[in-house]
Amino acid sequence: MSDMNTLHAAFAAKVDAVLSTLEAEGVLPAGIERKNVTVEPPRDPGHGDLATNAAMVLAKQAATNPRALAEKLVEHLVRDPDITAAEIAGPGFINLRLSDAAWLGELEAIAALAAEYGRSTMGAGKRVNVEYVSANPTGPMHMGHCRGAVVGDALASLLEFAGHPVTREYYVNDAGGQVDTLARSAHLRYREALGEDIGDIPEGYYPGDYLKPVGQAAAAEFGDRFKDAPESEWLDIFKAFAAERMMDMIRADLKLLGINHDVFASEAALQAAGKPEEAEAWLREHDLVYDGVLEQPKGKVVEDWEPVELPLFRSTKFGDDQDRPIKKSDGKWTYFGADLAYHMQKAEDADALIDIWGADHAGTVKRIKAAVAALSEGQGKPIPFDVKLVQMVQLMRAGEPVKMSKRSGNFITIADMVEEVGKDVVRFTMLTRKPEAQMDFDFAKVVEASKDNPVFYVQYAHARIHSTLRKAKAEGIEPSDAAIERLGEPELGLVKQAAQFPRIVEAAAAAREPHRIAFFLYDLASAFHSFYNLGNDDPSKRVILAQDAELSAARLFLVGAIGQVIRNGLTLLGVEAVEEM
Repeated sequence: MSDMNTLHAAFAAKVDAVLSTLEAEGVLPAGIERKNVTVEPPRDPGHGDLATNAAMVLAKQAATNPRALAEKLVEHLVRDPDITAAEIAGPGFINLRLSDAAWLGELEAIAALAAEYGRSTMGAGKRVNVEYVSANPTGPMHMGHCRGAVVGDALASLLEFAGHPVTREYYVNDAGGQVDTLARSAHLRYREALGEDIGDIPEGYYPGDYLKPVGQAAAAEFGDRFKDAPESEWLDIFKAFAAERMMDMIRADLKLLGINHDVFASEAALQAAGKPEEAEAWLREHDLVYDGVLEQPKGKVVEDWEPVELPLFRSTKFGDDQDRPIKKSDGKWTYFGADLAYHMQKAEDADALIDIWGADHAGTVKRIKAAVAALSEGQGKPIPFDVKLVQMVQLMRAGEPVKMSKRSGNFITIADMVEEVGKDVVRFTMLTRKPEAQMDFDFAKVVEASKDNPVFYVQYAHARIHSTLRKAKAEGIEPSDAAIERLGEPELGLVKQAAQFPRIVEAAAAAREPHRIAFFLYDLASAFHSFYNLGNDDPSKRVILAQDAELSAARLFLVGAIGQVIRNGLTLLGVEAVEEM
């Protein structure tokens, strides 16, 4: 349910009240199902300010035709002083035109609610766990992680604003083979720090210079105790030591982007606590895991392939093309097996789960969703689970691709990016496309001062508003709503654009799509710039009019409110609303 302090919610309530009246009059059957009734702006603003499909979706239940029901609705709606016209269109849609007073009331609501404008109770306190980034702790954060990090963080902020308590979680993959490789690579740098000439980094190790400080820290911590010791004595110690320092580096990199997680969940700790065994036991009990032999890989001859009996999850039952092992032949958990247990753990403290994954994980989505559905049901509460897939970002410099490779240690890190273009540019740019769409990040274009650069265009709108308010103050004029009834078109057009914010917040939160906020801000900034530029051709359209302090104060009140909405939207995206450019 939306908050009643916004215009769209208020008019949805008015339509609902009329439907209740029609029930009382016997026009509609008592207790009629209304969940599909919508009240929203029509696609073409020329048709009116709001449109409702009420007559269309309720006519069948009311055993009447949509236009006849629409006429009954219109009869009541036009009695409302805030509705200046209610017209039936097509087969039974109703287009509403609202009074200027209704829009001016919304302008006052924006000013009164300030930073709270757009906040919703839609989430009804349902707890959501958003897991994002979860990069292996084997090196600094690079561009491959950046987009998912920003999408996840903005989504978490959006869900909080829409009424959900949110846990921001990072899953540390500190139990797999890559952490063994990290430990060996760190041990090599440790020997180097103790003065040994280690020569070229062996194939398969992590070669980046970022491991040199880890080697130095290990030398300071352990002395030469493990310099010539067998691997069995130091591997586990170096795994924990190196992973912890990599996580410190990752946390620092994320902080540069303004990202702080609430929980860092360790895969190693999960396994030590026996969570995978718990998940397996439950799945076996419900005949979702059985011991079986995988088919030989199709289309290729594997010389040393031999049939091995493994515990398999019945993922074919959920549309997968084969059942999937939860353990390897050496008894270690597969990624899938560990993931099952991890999601089971998350579900213990949440009402809904959202994972932000790279697009390369697309093949896993269906089976992990099936497993989570089964496990959460086992806890007596089916948990909605969403996976958002994020495409990689192609780095460009003036139209030319920038090459990078994590293995070679020659890659562009998040720290490099933030240093070059700034946190706000990185964050906003990552939200200017749908996450599932390919994206180019061109270092030259993202700092361009032009309308084609959404970051600049939105920031410039906010800075322009502040500059106007400062200039007015210097001239002794303060924003005031004392004479806002003098505002007409085009000012009301700007209010109508800003008034979309609360419903955009709810729609974006429901769809789990924070990029909708960025799109809205660009449209609002565009509408503001168009309004502001009218004064270039027609001096009477300027915000500050030397000869009319009263109208100037009303226009300043309007632009101040637009600045507030831009600020609220940028806050959700984790982007600063600058006051000067």
